[in-house]
Order: sequence, then C-alpha cells, then structure tokens
Amino acid sequence: MTTPEFAQRVAAISTDIQQPLCTYINRRGQVIRVAVGTPTQTKIPPLELPRYGAERLCGIRCIATQLKSEIPRESTLTAMAIQRLDALVVLTITGSGMIRRGGGATGYIKETYLAHLLPPSNSEGNNQVDSQLLNWSVSSPMSLDILTKQDFQELVEELEAEFRRQFVAQQVDVDQDRVLIIGLMTEKISPERFEDGLAEIGRLVETAGGEVLGVIQQKRSHPHPQTVVGSGKVEEIALTTQTLAANLVVFDRDLSPAQARNLESQIGVRVVDRTEVILDIFAQRAQSRAGKLQVELAQLEYMLPRLTGRGQAMSRLGGGIGTRGPGETKLETERRSIQRRITRLQQEVNQLQAHRSRLRQRRQQQDVPTVAVVGYTNAGKSTLLNTLTNAEVYTADQLFATLDPTTRRLPIIDSVTGKSSAMLLIDTVGFIHELPPPLVDSFRATLEEVTEADALLHLVDLSHSAWASHIRSVMGILRDMPITPGPILVVFNKIDQVDSDTLALAKEEFPQGVFISASKRLGLETLRQKLVELVHYAIATQ
Repeated sequence: MTTPEFAQRVAAISTDIQQPLCTYINRRGQVIRVAVGTPTQTKIPPLELPRYGAERLCGIRCIATQLKSEIPRESTLTAMAIQRLDALVVLTITGSGMIRRGGGATGYIKETYLAHLLPPSNSEGNNQVDSQLLNWSVSSPMSLDILTKQDFQELVEELEAEFRRQFVAQQVDVDQDRVLIIGLMTEKISPERFEDGLAEIGRLVETAGGEVLGVIQQKRSHPHPQTVVGSGKVEEIALTTQTLAANLVVFDRDLSPAQARNLESQIGVRVVDRTEVILDIFAQRAQSRAGKLQVELAQLEYMLPRLTGRGQAMSRLGGGIGTRGPGETKLETERRSIQRRITRLQQEVNQLQAHRSRLRQRRQQQDVPTVAVVGYTNAGKSTLLNTLTNAEVYTADQLFATLDPTTRRLPIIDSVTGKSSAMLLIDTVGFIHELPPPLVDSFRATLEEVTEADALLHLVDLSHSAWASHIRSVMGILRDMPITPGPILVVFNKIDQVDSDTLALAKEEFPQGVFISASKRLGLETLRQKLVELVHYAIATQ
C-alpha cells in the first residue's frame, strides 16, 4: 500500500505547511500527482482518469493526510468512489512529537485509515437511484506498521474479480447506451408537468435505443447557469454514473453548449439534452430522401454552435498571445465545412418546398379537399389512416414512428345529398411538448402540409394521463405557425383503454369532439360524417 518512509515524508510535508496533502500513485508505484487539499478538493478530472469500465478500478491509489483525528468524511469517500480509486489511505497527523531530520519536520502519524470500494448492490425493478448503491469499506484506526503489511495487490485483484462477476451478470449490451436521466424541477413547472416530462424523456431514450438505468431529480428555483443543477448534485450524478456503469447522461431540458461542456468535464461521460435525443430518433426513423435531408439539416444546425470550446488548441483565430498562427485550424475548417453543408441543404429544402407546393396546387385544381391529421406523437395517427383508407403506413407503439407525410384518398358519402366523393387524408409527423426549434425550421417543408390543408383532424390519445397537456402543446405549435391552419376537429382515440370518468371529463370539456378507437374500429362512421361537415365548413369559409 505504502512504505513507512514514504508515509512519514508525506506527513512531514503536510505538517510543515499545515495543510492536508494528497499524493496519487499508480500500480507501478509511480507518483503521478501531488496536490495540496483534501481528496474532495484534489480530485483528478474525470476526463484525465483511465476508463476501464464498470468491471475495473482506475488503477490509482491516494495517500491523503488530515490534520484532525477523525474517521474519513463522507465527502472524502465520495471523491474516492467518483474516481474509482483502487484505495484511499488517510494519515492522521498531529503537531506533537516532531523531530528534525535534515532540517525538515518528519511529522507524527497518530493513526491511519484504509478505505476502498465494494461492489454495488442494486434493487431489481426500480429505476429510482439509491444513494447507497455503491458501497465502501473503511477500516478501524490502525497503526502505520499494520497498514504497510496489507497485501495491496491481493486486495485489488479480489475487488476487481467481484466487480467483474457482477458486470457479467448484468449482461451489458455494449451497443446499447446505458442512460442516467436527470430532471430539474423549477418554480415554473408544475409537479404534474414535471413527472410527465420525466416519463416522456424516458420513452424518448428507450425509443432511441437506450436503456434507462436510473433517474436523479433536483428542485431549484432556477437552473444553475453553468451546470443546470447544483455542484453537489453534479457530484452525485458523477458518483451514480460510476455506480451504474452508465455511459450517457440525458437531461430532460435543453442545455447550452457551455453547460454541456461543463457537465461532461465534471461527470466524465457524454452529456446530451432532450433535443439531441429527439434528433437521434428522427435520424433513425427517416426513410425517404426528403426526411433524411431535413433531419441532417436539423442536426447540423444544432451541432454548429456546439463546436466552440472543444479545446483551446483547435482555434488560432481568437487573437492574443499563443493564439495567432498561419492558416486555418481544425475548428475553423470544421465550422466552415458544416456551414457550407447547411447552405446546400437549405437550398434543397427550398426545392422540396417548391415541389410539394406544386403537388398541393395540382390537388387543389382537382377540387379534392385535404385534411391533415395532426396530434401528439404516438396518438395513433398512422393507425387511423390505415383503418380509414386501408393504407399500409408503418405503425408502432413508439414515439415518432412516422416522419414522412403520407397522403391517402378517403371515399366519403354526403349524408344530406347522398353523393359520393373523396377527400385526401395526410398523415403528418407527431408533435411534442416544446418541439425543438431546429426541427421546426428544418421540417418546414413537411409542416406546410398542415398549414395548406383545408382542415385539420387533431387526434388525441385519451388513454394517456397527460392528454389535456398534449392538447395544449399541439394547439400552441399550431398557433405559432406562420400561416393560420384551417378549422380543427378534435378526435379522441383509444377510448377502449380509458375509464368512464376520463371519458365523461373529455366529453364535458369538448362537447363537439369525436370519440373513437382506431384499432378497434369504434366510432368511425361518426368520424366520417364529421369529416364531411368539417370540409364543407372549411370550403364555405375560405
């Protein structure tokens, strides 16, 4: 673990300066870092630590001194856990009994403590994070002689063997992100909306292919400008990330580029926000050339401001000593390349807009009314389109299963005149609370299908606990569109999955609404007649 001579020398220096001292040593016995302060104050930055995974310790031990005779504090042990140190030795020193050797004080080591990690214990089936998942062992006070007789190599090998057994038992899929979700509740967010948001970000992560390992929450009056959550919570996140072997941290809100960089430097794993998760889902779902085009544009517009700060050595155009030099550096080259690609993609999106505009004009010349089906993601829009028109649009119980608009003809019969005709139903991309601005901008060619339609069918998943909030979110997005959409028919779906109280409440708040089950084919005839009335009204008021 350490030699008596080395421990006494460290204690002497600490006594001389009357400050705690931390010495970090690798497994070859080489001192790699010496710092004045406690283990909490002198933590090695996560990005500088060796990353061996959840089955290994980091290969570094710390010899720390303290001036008070006390058991190591929890903050000290937490620092050990965050770094996954092989072990932590705490030397308690006093000012008494000092002698002089070569002009320096040796110091007097009163007692020592040995601390190390223990394999985590996790309760099954609960993704709420337990603060004691990662355990540690702290020895009783012992003399320096007893400490130096400890078989350090055997201790580390036994610990890593147990960590490895638990790691294999978890059957970690290396191709799947292991995600820790962070939720921040502020004064502007109601408890109900906060809980719905956490559930939604969990669904988004799972839809993107990640595994949610746990959720950490904090309540603050407002987000911290540098790290969103407080410094203590950042340490808890870093500790839990190590505990659960998470490789990705997802926040339930948008992060500024600076916040994302600060969090990554302190936590040691990749940190993304809500928008980036949604963009990833869109990238996976896009099938058509138009969809891929719009997704790439959204991703590049999101990425561009986040290039800054990826290392001072990357930029020489900022000015100042040490920053000037010939030519462009990697950062400027990458930024310029992305900007050129964005310009080209925007031109292609404009061409896509023009093409779809010509298609809409052709439909209008044929006097075929159009109804755009809108609604919150996973409300059942594609299922309804398939049921009404016998289409074969892809459906799944997933968020954003549909990205590309699909148009299908729906035969209708006017109940008053008895004449048969047809209308066009357009399946559109699902909306979500606070739809990311890059997606709104990039998908303007798709969203124009909504604003140019004669009328809208707003489909609501009545079985969702937050159905009322979903309605407000969709209506807010529609109000913010540059062109006011046509009249809207609110249709409540999945009535076969709700209780009578929920159904009665929805009918009371929306007496003109239509109540159906697309999968069970309930209420479809009523819906068809309401659509005929909706189109007649839309045409008459144009």
